[in-house]
Amino acid sequence: MKRALISVYDKTGVVEFARGLADLGWEILSTGGTHRTLAGAGVPVREVAEVAGFPEILGGRVKTLQPQIHAGILAVRRNPEHMAQLEQHGIRPIDLVVVNLYPFRETVARPGVTFEEAVEQIDIGGPTMIRAAAKNWQDVGVVVSPERYPQVLDELRRTGDLSPATRFALMREAFAHTAAYDAAISRWLEGPAEALAPAAARPAAGGEAPGLPATITVVLHKAQDLRYGENPHQKAAFYRMEGEPAGAGIAGAVQLHGKELSYNNIQDAHAALELVKEFDRPAAVAVKHTNPCGVAVAQRIAEAYQRAHDADPVSIFGGIVALNRDCDAETAAELRKIFLEIVIAPGFTDEALAILTRKKDLRLLATGPLGGPGLPGFDLRRVGGGVLVQEWDTAGDDPATWRTVTTHAVPEGLLEDLLFAWKVVKHVKSNAIVVAGGGRTLGVGAGQTNRIDAARFALSRAGQAARGAVLASDAFFPFPDVVEAAAEAGIAAIVQPGGSIRDQESIDRANALGVAMVFTGVRHFRH
Repeated sequence: MKRALISVYDKTGVVEFARGLADLGWEILSTGGTHRTLAGAGVPVREVAEVAGFPEILGGRVKTLQPQIHAGILAVRRNPEHMAQLEQHGIRPIDLVVVNLYPFRETVARPGVTFEEAVEQIDIGGPTMIRAAAKNWQDVGVVVSPERYPQVLDELRRTGDLSPATRFALMREAFAHTAAYDAAISRWLEGPAEALAPAAARPAAGGEAPGLPATITVVLHKAQDLRYGENPHQKAAFYRMEGEPAGAGIAGAVQLHGKELSYNNIQDAHAALELVKEFDRPAAVAVKHTNPCGVAVAQRIAEAYQRAHDADPVSIFGGIVALNRDCDAETAAELRKIFLEIVIAPGFTDEALAILTRKKDLRLLATGPLGGPGLPGFDLRRVGGGVLVQEWDTAGDDPATWRTVTTHAVPEGLLEDLLFAWKVVKHVKSNAIVVAGGGRTLGVGAGQTNRIDAARFALSRAGQAARGAVLASDAFFPFPDVVEAAAEAGIAAIVQPGGSIRDQESIDRANALGVAMVFTGVRHFRH
């Protein structure tokens, strides 16, 4: 008689699965709550404690950690010595292990959870059984997901056993399952756990600030396959990162309408969303190829969108628009007038949805309430043979910390525009220059190989609107040429980080040309 050990926290479908095994003549072993569930449903089942000859102890911390259980799982059937030792000790083999784990992730995500509560949800016996069965995959099947129950049961009914291909697939799932579980624990210990840990376990106050962790564990779960990547010949998929809080970034958005998202759609939507989160006032951001082409703030979201559109009515065509307020009917009526790939907003009114869903291919993404700029965790970028890791660029933008370095003060009313331009340039590919005025972008120079070309492009796009406007640069000026180009175009004030060994040359030219300039002391490169 074949035997299955079933011990699951998630009891979805387990009664039907166990009953199916019992109908095939299998003996069912189980523990604690799973045993009560199966017995209560009339499924013939034996307690592990009875088989092991040892009761559950330590409040359930020790249930299956017994030689009678693990020898039955780990014995290699084709090894005569193993089988002789089983017979010597009166141990029967276990042929199928069905286990899923304590809800550690759900526990640590619960508001108000204590450190002790979280630690008690770290499963010990479950991962040990899963790993033992997966190691002995040629003789023991291992099932960690209720979604597998129908397939496994169907194969057992048809053939009486699991094929080597099925066993191998189950083994891979099992090790991925325990790896993801351990990674979730590790990530929690690297982050939120420190604030919950007993005081004696925390770093001493005033000690040296910790650097990045020595080890970073990352688990990705496939959310959807994509038609292709950046180009049609590249396969691609979108993965959600384990442990990210609900609503964190583009991965938390819900698609309400339109075609499936593409690889490039997701990148552009991420760029648009992270920029629009910078603003407290109603704001709209239009993005093309991850760079903003039109950004504006206003008193109403419809006005903000119209101003962002008018900032570059050519580049916005086929782009992505992000709003930081719910999309209403007035805004939707304007959005519908041009071809857009995506509109992303905290929400959409019923009237807005009725208008925008007339365009069958337009993708509508609802984020829910937006948080502040930046994302949790770290920014990771793949390079050959490794990964670059850094903190997100969430440096505060406080004009009170800026320093006017010219004899000319910033003209009255332009400080707000300088701050607006500075927020935008942070999200433009370097070398980056932004020209802005009246709470909207007038010209964006992105991704040039030298700063003067980025400036010339941004200023040419602004045209006559540059007169009396402001200019922001993501990094310092190595030469005074940008100051000269800005002054010639009529720029009234410049904001830049400063820090060049030739800063004084730019300051002197700004003074000579009557342009105010402030240094922020913070650089916002975006490569």
